Amino acid sequence: MGKATRRRKGADHGSASARVEPAPFVARPFEGLPGETDWVAMREILPSATATVTFAQGQAPEGAPSEATIATVLPLAWPGLHRADGTVFVGSQSGSISGDASRDLATSLLAAASAEQGTPITGTPAATAATPRLQDLLDTSVPFEVTVHEGFDFWVGDSELDDEAKASLDRANESVIPTVKMTATQSAYWCRIGERTHIRLVLPQDEDVATDALARLQAAGDSGLGDQTRLLGAFRACGLLVPVWDLDPARSADHYESALGEFMTRYAAALASDAPLTAEERRARAGLLSRQVTLR
Repeated sequence: MGKATRRRKGADHGSASARVEPAPFVARPFEGLPGETDWVAMREILPSATATVTFAQGQAPEGAPSEATIATVLPLAWPGLHRADGTVFVGSQSGSISGDASRDLATSLLAAASAEQGTPITGTPAATAATPRLQDLLDTSVPFEVTVHEGFDFWVGDSELDDEAKASLDRANESVIPTVKMTATQSAYWCRIGERTHIRLVLPQDEDVATDALARLQAAGDSGLGDQTRLLGAFRACGLLVPVWDLDPARSADHYESALGEFMTRYAAALASDAPLTAEERRARAGLLSRQVTLR
Protein backbone atom coordinates (compact mmCIF):
# COMPACT_ATOMS: atom_id res chain seq x y z
CA MET A 1 0.00 0.00 0.00
CA GLY A 2 2.73 2.43 1.03
CA LYS A 3 4.86 1.59 -2.02
CA ALA A 4 1.87 2.02 -4.33
CA THR A 5 1.11 5.38 -2.78
CA ARG A 6 4.70 6.51 -3.20
CA ARG A 7 4.70 5.36 -6.82
CA ARG A 8 1.46 7.23 -7.46
CA LYS A 9 2.84 10.41 -5.88
CA GLY A 10 6.00 10.12 -7.97
CA ALA A 11 3.94 9.71 -11.12
CA ASP A 12 1.80 12.71 -10.20
CA HIS A 13 4.93 14.79 -9.61
CA GLY A 14 6.32 13.77 -12.98
CA SER A 15 3.03 14.67 -14.68
CA ALA A 16 3.09 18.12 -13.09
CA SER A 17 6.61 18.71 -14.37
CA ALA A 18 5.61 17.52 -17.83
CA ARG A 19 2.83 20.09 -17.92
CA VAL A 20 5.34 22.97 -17.96
CA GLU A 21 5.17 23.88 -21.62
CA PRO A 22 7.63 26.14 -23.46
CA ALA A 23 6.43 29.46 -24.79
CA PRO A 24 4.51 28.87 -28.02
CA PHE A 25 5.73 30.46 -31.23
CA VAL A 26 4.08 33.81 -32.00
CA ALA A 27 4.78 35.15 -35.49
CA ARG A 28 3.95 38.75 -34.53
CA PRO A 29 4.96 38.93 -30.87
CA PHE A 30 4.31 42.67 -30.48
CA GLU A 31 0.90 42.72 -32.17
CA GLY A 32 -1.64 44.46 -29.96
CA LEU A 33 0.91 46.78 -28.36
CA PRO A 34 0.91 50.46 -29.28
CA GLY A 35 3.75 51.10 -31.71
CA GLU A 36 4.18 47.49 -32.84
CA THR A 37 6.46 48.60 -35.67
CA ASP A 38 8.72 50.53 -33.30
CA TRP A 39 8.93 47.55 -30.94
CA VAL A 40 10.25 45.61 -33.95
CA ALA A 41 12.65 48.44 -34.79
CA MET A 42 13.95 48.50 -31.21
CA ARG A 43 14.54 44.76 -31.24
CA GLU A 44 15.93 44.40 -34.75
CA ILE A 45 17.43 47.51 -36.37
CA LEU A 46 18.14 50.38 -33.97
CA PRO A 47 21.60 50.64 -32.40
CA SER A 48 20.87 53.00 -29.50
CA ALA A 49 17.34 54.01 -28.57
CA THR A 50 14.95 54.08 -25.62
CA ALA A 51 11.22 54.26 -24.97
CA THR A 52 9.19 54.45 -21.76
CA VAL A 53 6.47 51.94 -20.87
CA THR A 54 3.96 51.97 -18.01
CA PHE A 55 2.70 48.97 -16.07
CA ALA A 56 -1.03 48.35 -16.23
CA GLN A 57 -2.82 48.84 -12.94
CA GLY A 58 -1.93 46.07 -10.51
CA GLN A 59 0.74 44.51 -12.77
CA ALA A 60 3.92 46.08 -11.35
CA PRO A 61 5.77 43.94 -8.79
CA GLU A 62 5.29 45.10 -5.20
CA GLY A 63 7.49 48.11 -4.48
CA ALA A 64 8.51 48.54 -8.12
CA PRO A 65 8.19 51.82 -10.02
CA SER A 66 5.20 52.17 -12.32
CA GLU A 67 7.36 52.90 -15.37
CA ALA A 68 10.31 51.25 -17.06
CA THR A 69 12.64 52.14 -19.91
CA ILE A 70 12.95 49.83 -22.88
CA ALA A 71 16.42 50.15 -24.41
CA THR A 72 18.01 48.54 -27.42
CA VAL A 73 21.01 47.18 -25.50
CA LEU A 74 22.45 47.51 -21.99
CA PRO A 75 26.04 47.12 -20.71
CA LEU A 76 27.44 43.60 -21.20
CA ALA A 77 24.21 42.69 -23.03
CA TRP A 78 22.32 42.51 -19.70
CA PRO A 79 18.64 41.63 -20.17
CA GLY A 80 17.70 44.16 -17.50
CA LEU A 81 18.93 46.64 -14.92
CA HIS A 82 17.44 48.25 -11.82
CA ARG A 83 19.68 51.29 -11.64
CA ALA A 84 20.79 52.82 -8.34
CA ASP A 85 18.53 55.83 -8.98
CA GLY A 86 15.50 53.51 -9.14
CA THR A 87 15.11 53.51 -12.93
CA VAL A 88 14.24 50.12 -14.42
CA PHE A 89 15.76 49.22 -17.80
CA VAL A 90 15.10 46.30 -20.14
CA GLY A 91 17.39 45.40 -23.04
CA SER A 92 15.16 44.60 -25.99
CA GLN A 93 17.95 42.83 -27.90
CA SER A 94 19.07 40.64 -24.99
CA GLY A 95 17.71 37.95 -22.71
CA SER A 96 16.36 34.48 -23.30
CA ILE A 97 15.05 33.57 -26.74
CA SER A 98 11.85 31.53 -27.00
CA GLY A 99 9.11 31.34 -29.57
CA ASP A 100 7.62 34.59 -28.29
CA ALA A 101 9.72 37.75 -27.95
CA SER A 102 6.93 39.40 -25.96
CA ARG A 103 7.17 36.78 -23.22
CA ASP A 104 10.98 37.00 -23.28
CA LEU A 105 10.94 40.75 -22.68
CA ALA A 106 8.17 40.42 -20.09
CA THR A 107 10.43 38.01 -18.18
CA SER A 108 13.27 40.57 -18.24
CA LEU A 109 10.92 43.39 -17.24
CA LEU A 110 9.58 41.56 -14.20
CA ALA A 111 13.06 40.48 -13.14
CA ALA A 112 14.47 44.01 -13.38
CA ALA A 113 11.48 45.62 -11.67
CA SER A 114 11.66 43.12 -8.80
CA ALA A 115 15.42 43.45 -8.27
CA GLU A 116 17.02 45.69 -5.66
CA GLN A 117 18.23 49.09 -6.81
CA GLY A 118 21.72 48.95 -8.27
CA THR A 119 21.28 45.37 -9.49
CA PRO A 120 21.87 44.19 -13.07
CA ILE A 121 19.96 41.21 -14.45
CA THR A 122 22.60 39.00 -16.02
CA GLY A 123 20.30 36.19 -17.13
CA THR A 124 16.65 35.24 -17.21
CA PRO A 125 14.83 31.89 -17.13
CA ALA A 126 13.31 30.58 -20.32
CA ALA A 127 9.79 31.80 -20.91
CA THR A 128 7.01 29.22 -20.75
CA ALA A 129 3.40 29.12 -21.88
CA ALA A 130 2.47 30.42 -18.40
CA THR A 131 4.77 33.46 -18.60
CA PRO A 132 2.82 36.71 -18.96
CA ARG A 133 3.28 38.73 -22.13
CA LEU A 134 3.98 42.43 -22.47
CA GLN A 135 0.37 42.77 -23.60
CA ASP A 136 -0.67 41.47 -20.14
CA LEU A 137 1.70 43.68 -18.15
CA LEU A 138 1.65 47.06 -19.87
CA ASP A 139 -0.86 49.88 -20.07
CA THR A 140 -1.64 49.74 -23.79
CA SER A 141 -3.27 53.18 -23.74
CA VAL A 142 0.19 54.76 -23.34
CA PRO A 143 1.94 55.51 -26.68
CA PHE A 144 5.28 53.84 -27.37
CA GLU A 145 7.54 56.72 -28.37
CA VAL A 146 11.11 55.96 -29.41
CA THR A 147 14.01 58.31 -28.77
CA VAL A 148 17.13 57.66 -30.87
CA HIS A 149 20.46 58.38 -29.13
CA GLU A 150 23.89 59.12 -30.56
CA GLY A 151 25.49 56.83 -27.96
CA PHE A 152 24.90 54.94 -24.74
CA ASP A 153 25.28 57.73 -22.18
CA PHE A 154 21.76 56.90 -20.98
CA TRP A 155 23.28 53.79 -19.38
CA VAL A 156 24.81 55.87 -16.59
CA GLY A 157 22.65 59.00 -16.39
CA ASP A 158 24.26 61.54 -14.07
CA SER A 159 26.60 59.04 -12.42
CA GLU A 160 30.30 59.79 -12.19
CA LEU A 161 32.47 57.23 -13.98
CA ASP A 162 36.01 56.17 -13.22
CA ASP A 163 38.55 56.14 -16.04
CA GLU A 164 38.05 52.46 -16.89
CA ALA A 165 34.27 52.74 -17.04
CA LYS A 166 34.45 55.91 -19.10
CA ALA A 167 36.82 54.24 -21.56
CA SER A 168 34.40 51.33 -21.88
CA LEU A 169 31.49 53.69 -22.53
CA ASP A 170 33.52 55.59 -25.11
CA ARG A 171 34.26 52.35 -26.99
CA ALA A 172 30.57 51.46 -26.99
CA ASN A 173 29.66 54.91 -28.27
CA GLU A 174 32.14 54.62 -31.13
CA SER A 175 30.37 51.48 -32.34
CA VAL A 176 26.98 53.18 -32.78
CA ILE A 177 25.75 53.50 -36.36
CA PRO A 178 24.56 57.12 -36.95
CA THR A 179 20.76 56.87 -37.11
CA VAL A 180 17.98 59.44 -37.61
CA LYS A 181 14.27 58.88 -37.00
CA MET A 182 12.26 60.03 -40.01
CA THR A 183 9.07 62.04 -39.54
CA ALA A 184 7.24 61.35 -42.83
CA THR A 185 5.93 58.03 -41.54
CA GLN A 186 6.08 55.76 -38.51
CA SER A 187 9.11 53.54 -37.87
CA ALA A 188 11.36 54.74 -40.70
CA TYR A 189 15.03 55.23 -39.86
CA TRP A 190 17.86 56.72 -41.91
CA CYS A 191 21.31 55.39 -41.10
CA ARG A 192 24.89 55.64 -42.29
CA ILE A 193 26.86 52.40 -42.51
CA GLY A 194 30.43 53.06 -43.58
CA GLU A 195 30.31 55.06 -46.79
CA ARG A 196 26.71 54.16 -47.59
CA THR A 197 23.37 55.45 -46.34
CA HIS A 198 20.07 53.62 -46.09
CA ILE A 199 16.48 54.01 -44.96
CA ARG A 200 14.93 51.03 -43.19
CA LEU A 201 11.16 51.09 -42.77
CA VAL A 202 9.09 48.69 -40.66
CA LEU A 203 5.75 48.23 -42.41
CA PRO A 204 2.73 47.58 -40.14
CA GLN A 205 0.91 45.04 -42.32
CA ASP A 206 1.39 41.29 -42.23
CA GLU A 207 4.61 40.45 -44.06
CA ASP A 208 2.91 38.63 -46.97
CA VAL A 209 0.42 41.45 -47.58
CA ALA A 210 3.22 44.01 -47.45
CA THR A 211 5.35 41.96 -49.86
CA ASP A 212 2.54 41.88 -52.42
CA ALA A 213 2.12 45.67 -52.24
CA LEU A 214 5.85 46.23 -52.51
CA ALA A 215 5.99 43.89 -55.52
CA ARG A 216 3.29 45.93 -57.29
CA LEU A 217 5.37 49.09 -56.80
CA GLN A 218 8.59 47.37 -57.86
CA ALA A 219 7.00 46.10 -61.08
CA ALA A 220 5.67 49.58 -61.84
CA GLY A 221 9.04 51.22 -61.21
CA ASP A 222 7.60 53.13 -58.25
CA SER A 223 9.56 51.57 -55.37
CA GLY A 224 12.39 54.12 -55.17
CA LEU A 225 12.79 57.30 -53.14
CA GLY A 226 13.99 59.57 -55.93
CA ASP A 227 17.17 59.97 -57.96
CA GLN A 228 20.18 57.83 -57.04
CA THR A 229 18.09 55.57 -54.77
CA ARG A 230 17.03 51.98 -55.14
CA LEU A 231 15.15 49.41 -53.16
CA LEU A 232 17.79 46.88 -52.10
CA GLY A 233 15.28 44.35 -50.85
CA ALA A 234 13.53 43.58 -47.59
CA PHE A 235 13.95 41.38 -44.57
CA ARG A 236 11.35 39.89 -42.27
CA ALA A 237 11.34 40.65 -38.58
CA CYS A 238 8.80 39.62 -35.94
CA GLY A 239 6.17 38.95 -38.60
CA LEU A 240 6.59 42.30 -40.36
CA LEU A 241 8.42 43.36 -43.51
CA VAL A 242 11.34 45.83 -43.42
CA PRO A 243 12.26 47.25 -46.85
CA VAL A 244 15.71 48.80 -47.18
CA TRP A 245 16.69 51.53 -49.62
CA ASP A 246 20.17 52.50 -50.79
CA LEU A 247 20.50 56.30 -50.92
CA ASP A 248 22.79 59.04 -52.16
CA PRO A 249 25.42 59.17 -49.39
CA ALA A 250 25.99 62.88 -49.99
CA ARG A 251 22.45 63.70 -48.86
CA SER A 252 21.15 63.86 -45.31
CA ALA A 253 18.01 62.29 -43.86
CA ASP A 254 16.03 65.53 -44.26
CA HIS A 255 16.36 65.33 -48.02
CA TYR A 256 14.25 62.14 -48.12
CA GLU A 257 11.29 63.17 -45.97
CA SER A 258 9.16 64.30 -48.91
CA ALA A 259 10.09 61.30 -51.06
CA LEU A 260 9.28 58.92 -48.21
CA GLY A 261 5.86 60.52 -47.73
CA GLU A 262 5.15 60.15 -51.45
CA PHE A 263 6.23 56.51 -51.31
CA MET A 264 3.78 55.85 -48.48
CA THR A 265 0.96 57.28 -50.60
CA ARG A 266 1.87 54.92 -53.45
CA TYR A 267 2.21 52.04 -51.00
CA ALA A 268 -1.28 52.68 -49.58
CA ALA A 269 -2.72 52.56 -53.09
CA ALA A 270 -0.92 49.29 -53.81
CA LEU A 271 -2.26 47.84 -50.56
CA ALA A 272 -5.80 48.76 -51.56
CA SER A 273 -5.63 46.78 -54.80
CA ASP A 274 -7.33 43.40 -54.64
CA ALA A 275 -6.43 42.40 -58.20
CA PRO A 276 -4.36 39.22 -58.57
CA LEU A 277 -0.66 39.87 -59.10
CA THR A 278 0.31 40.05 -62.75
CA ALA A 279 3.11 37.90 -64.14
CA GLU A 280 5.49 40.87 -63.90
CA GLU A 281 4.42 41.55 -60.30
CA ARG A 282 4.92 37.89 -59.39
CA ARG A 283 8.44 38.08 -60.81
CA ALA A 284 9.05 41.23 -58.77
CA ARG A 285 7.76 39.45 -55.67
CA ALA A 286 10.07 36.51 -56.25
CA GLY A 287 12.95 38.93 -56.68
CA LEU A 288 12.16 40.62 -53.37
CA LEU A 289 12.06 37.30 -51.58
CA SER A 290 15.39 36.26 -53.08
CA ARG A 291 17.10 39.52 -52.06
CA GLN A 292 16.23 39.64 -48.40
CA VAL A 293 18.91 41.52 -46.50
CA THR A 294 19.89 42.04 -42.90
CA LEU A 295 22.01 45.09 -42.15
CA ARG A 296 22.43 44.53 -38.41
